[in-house]
Parts: sequence; C-alpha cells; structure tokens
Amino acid sequence: MSGCDGQYENVCKDEFASIHTKLDRLDEAIRGNGRPGIQLRLDRLEAAERSRSRLIWIILGAAVTLAVTAVWRQIFGG
Repeated sequence: MSGCDGQYENVCKDEFASIHTKLDRLDEAIRGNGRPGIQLRLDRLEAAERSRSRLIWIILGAAVTLAVTAVWRQIFGG
C-alpha cells in the first residue's frame, strides 16, 4: 500500500493540482467572478443581435412601403 501512496505523492498530486488550477481558470472565464464572463458576454451579444435584427426588419419594411407608394403614385398619379 505504501507504494501506491508514494506514486500519488510523486506523480498524481501535482497533476491533480494542475488540473484543478486549469478547471478554476475555465470556471472563472465562463462565470466571470466579479467581471463579465463568457456566459454574460454571450447573452449580451445575443440580445444585441435580436435588437439589430428587429431594426433591420423595420428599416426594410419602411423602404418597401416607400417604394410601393412611389410606384403607386407613378401608376395612378397620386
């Protein structure tokens, strides 16, 4: 049993500490830990995209309406 303990102390302990440190950094990057993390930034980007998409549809609708009105006036004179 002491052979296993020695292997844990010599090899595994440092490797587990390294993995734990990397996982902590990944968790901090995703959640933010007091700063905007990847999750919050992604939510903000998605919200901005929804707003931009709505704005494009509004502008496109207005342009189509103006074009149809111009054609109507040309055809029917007013």
